[in-house]
Amino acid sequence: MQSTHSQIEKVIKNKKRGKIFFGNDFSSYGTDFAVRHTLSRLCKEGLIIRLGMGIYLYPKKDKEMSLGVLYPSLDTIAKSIAKKDKARIAPTGAYALNRLGLSTQVPVNAVFLTDGSPRRIKIGNGKGILFKHTAPANLAFKSDLAMLIVFALKEISKDKVTQEHLDRIKYVLQKTPKDVDIMQDVKLMPGWIKSLLTKLL
Repeated sequence: MQSTHSQIEKVIKNKKRGKIFFGNDFSSYGTDFAVRHTLSRLCKEGLIIRLGMGIYLYPKKDKEMSLGVLYPSLDTIAKSIAKKDKARIAPTGAYALNRLGLSTQVPVNAVFLTDGSPRRIKIGNGKGILFKHTAPANLAFKSDLAMLIVFALKEISKDKVTQEHLDRIKYVLQKTPKDVDIMQDVKLMPGWIKSLLTKLL
């Protein structure tokens, strides 16, 4: 029989570079201690990188410009965690503003609303992801873009929305594929946001 180490190493090497995975993905290959020990060894050997507690990356490396390891975005990491937890998430706060181009500030911590478990995850180099629990109704949007715009505008607040903000949102909407209908979620939007988007569209 193959050892826990050789089995896990083989599985990882068969994954696509840039893949994010979790320690409990390998629970069938040995005891919790054996799996943790194996993953720790593989990190030391440079095969994988530990992104956070129980979160690992089979790194993709840039060979053309010698940039080294190409780390996934906090958004990609958050979506991987949400998929594992079978939860829905929505970026909010300063992170939502940055995603839409409404702010050039790149937040160190990304904040997401979730209908899953609330928690904070440290992702190396001082970065982190905060999942804040919210009612499922707040995540009922069919359009990810509509949800992003709504939470970004809520962060700005009604009285502080400028023409510059509206011009940026209009630009984003114009670049959006025709088959993306954000107004299908109009019933989930506050009245003032619904009014703004109706004028922009």
